[in-house]
Amino acid sequence: MSFHITNQIIKKEWTDYNKHMNVAYYVLVFDESWEVMLQKFKMGENSAKTTGMSTMVVETYITYNNEVKEGEEVEVFLTYFDHDKKRLHYKLEMIEKSSKKLSATIELLSLYVDLKKRKVSEFEEEKINLMQSFINLNGKRFNKDHLKFLSKLKK
Repeated sequence: MSFHITNQIIKKEWTDYNKHMNVAYYVLVFDESWEVMLQKFKMGENSAKTTGMSTMVVETYITYNNEVKEGEEVEVFLTYFDHDKKRLHYKLEMIEKSSKKLSATIELLSLYVDLKKRKVSEFEEEKINLMQSFINLNGKRFNKDHLKFLSKLKK
């Protein structure tokens, strides 16, 4: 089970000479989808611009399971999410909508950063509460199987 975040139609400019989505654009689709979640946790673009606090990815693990082509629609789902005082750990899946085939996955570890100091920082209580409420509501849907970064959170 998982949490639906966004849908995306694959654009012509995202495809390569193999007639499928180029590797770089999988990351783009995942990153744009994750921004939706960051907005929920008050850590996205607006936070970076107004408070100087943001997240930075420090580690990723990606799988490419089935190709997607121009014009196809993909759905992006959050399949796992957790955090500690300074880190976010999450995994996303991309599913080709019409075939329901798993197209790709990405697992990430991000740090919370004070952009003024360019140093890792602890989450504010408000953000911890937002993330914890989300986990309490959706955590039963998450899948811990095959996670690469599970041991990296310091709980």
